[in-house]
Amino acid sequence: MRWWGWGEDGHAVPLSPAAEDLLRDELGADPSVRKPPVAFETVSMPEPNLPDAVRERLATALGAEGLRDDRETRAAHAVGRSYPDLVRIRSGDASSAPDAVALPGSAELVAAVLGLCAQHRVAVVPFGGGTSVVGGVEPVREGFAGAVSLDLGRVSEAVDVDRTSLTARVDAGLLGPELERRLREQGVTLGHFPQSFEYSTVGGWVATRSAGQASTGYGRIDELVEAVRCVTPAGELGTKAVPASAAGPSLRELVVGSEGVLGVICEVTLRVRPAPAARRYEAWSFASFAEGCDGFRVLEQAGAAADVNRLSDDDETRLTMALGSSGSTTEKLGRRYLRMRGHEGGCLAILGFEGSEEQVEDRRREAAALLRAGGGVSLGHRPGDAWYRSRFAAPYLRDELLERGVLVDTLETATSWANLGKLHEAVREALSGALAGRGTQPLVMCHVSHLYPSGASLYFTFLARQEDDALAQWEAAKTAASEAIVAGGGTITHHHAIGRDHRRWLAAEDGELGIEVLRAAKQRLDPAGVMNPGKLLPDRAD
Repeated sequence: MRWWGWGEDGHAVPLSPAAEDLLRDELGADPSVRKPPVAFETVSMPEPNLPDAVRERLATALGAEGLRDDRETRAAHAVGRSYPDLVRIRSGDASSAPDAVALPGSAELVAAVLGLCAQHRVAVVPFGGGTSVVGGVEPVREGFAGAVSLDLGRVSEAVDVDRTSLTARVDAGLLGPELERRLREQGVTLGHFPQSFEYSTVGGWVATRSAGQASTGYGRIDELVEAVRCVTPAGELGTKAVPASAAGPSLRELVVGSEGVLGVICEVTLRVRPAPAARRYEAWSFASFAEGCDGFRVLEQAGAAADVNRLSDDDETRLTMALGSSGSTTEKLGRRYLRMRGHEGGCLAILGFEGSEEQVEDRRREAAALLRAGGGVSLGHRPGDAWYRSRFAAPYLRDELLERGVLVDTLETATSWANLGKLHEAVREALSGALAGRGTQPLVMCHVSHLYPSGASLYFTFLARQEDDALAQWEAAKTAASEAIVAGGGTITHHHAIGRDHRRWLAAEDGELGIEVLRAAKQRLDPAGVMNPGKLLPDRAD
């Protein structure tokens, strides 16, 4: 990816005139403002400072191309893609750049790197695609002799599909698009499509307990992992590829979600399924967010939910409609129809069904009957198709908004159906209050997705005119929302992981004894404490 943002050059998502009007009218922002990233030549980063003995031994083990410390490579591994990361790197602050980037080509070379770094107290940061939005890949060197980013990009050769068992053993460094391309050559799919899909890796998904956009149908990544191979400073921790086991607590579950603090995930066995022959994405409208949530609950508990289920609240629906407005006669008639049905200012739902032609049609009919009974109004396939085409666009749009001087970030949680409405309102109020209290007019939006029989996730997007102290403004909003989530009975993260940004709230979820259990596992697997320091586990002083 570009060192300062998402994706590659030429993949920008420009703002429409309607979006510029919204920035001015809703946020009080000046749409003519431009705050581009600084020129790369002016980026500030410390000189590489690995101990000579470590650098020489790493270079010998990895080869000439396996260890890099040029400015471009170090800057590309200095931060992830959270809002604070992007604010700092766009301003030219690459002070967190690693001393070097190691690119081993095998699990055995990963083990060699970890052994050397543990011996010499050099911090190691496992790096997949660098898409963390919670500070998960920023190197921390305080208290260490140096910091190395360990890039898994070369551990990306193997994709061994067992069509009979519907499993695939894959290297952890594979990017999402390449994995799906190779699986589809064998007639199967993983069905895991997070918004970061284009640039994130299998290992990153597993390390952060990722949830793809179609997780209701296909399952979260933790449901799709059958076995893992994790290389730690103390040795290799591997689990057996079997469909189920009662052989004690699950070591697989210890590795899944470990965020690189225990070791490096090098190989994963995944549960796949036949690639779908048909897809149907369609839109529905509900008169209110509460009505839509109840409709989704009924769908899920009846076993009739779609693979993708997304319900926008009033403000997210309004923004979606405004940005997608064309002013056509067809659109005007559609709006008039919704007003007649009592859905003016209602909430937009997107449902996506995948499978065989027969399965898709049968499932659609069952879901439609339940949605209509719950007050839903069908809007047809065009809005659904539009969502499907643009489903990976939001991170590109964020770059454009940053250039216009707009704070834009997301956060997510999950809770029970009984608590969903209360938590939605509590987090909205916390974000709005924190941003408005600093003198900026915010826009806070949310959608429900990732359905479960007992509850669902809430995914918030918030925007405001960026203050001069952009990081303090973000910190105030993030802290207020996180405190509201904990107080309101939600999980501190549903699929963004803990990283650096959420770790102070982990004890509220796992309890102090639970944190000590995790620390004990880290002490055994990483006795020198070099693996991804400053992430996941809260400081003892916290």
